[in-house]
Amino acid sequence: MTSRPAVRRAAAAVLAVVVLAVVAACAAGPNPGLDTAPPGAEDPAGFWYGLWQGMILPVTFVVSLFTDTVSIYEVHNSGNWYDFGYVLGISFVFGGPFGASRARR
Repeated sequence: MTSRPAVRRAAAAVLAVVVLAVVAACAAGPNPGLDTAPPGAEDPAGFWYGLWQGMILPVTFVVSLFTDTVSIYEVHNSGNWYDFGYVLGISFVFGGPFGASRARR
């Protein structure tokens, strides 16, 4: 006969393995388009393009639901500078750090 603490430890171990597997499955993979120009362009998307795409994200997201030719993120980008511009553009649209500090009435 097994005791309750042993059963709880086994259940906690199984839960930990399941959570670890789910988190590992969500990890991003490598970007094969990094530092390569998209078709028809000379350079990969950089900071300014990322900033612009971050600011137009709400519209682009809605359009991307209805068409396969529109994407919300440029995979042919310059790396960290594009990502920084993208996140900065999103924060401009959704209020950024100052949007959270507004007084609620």
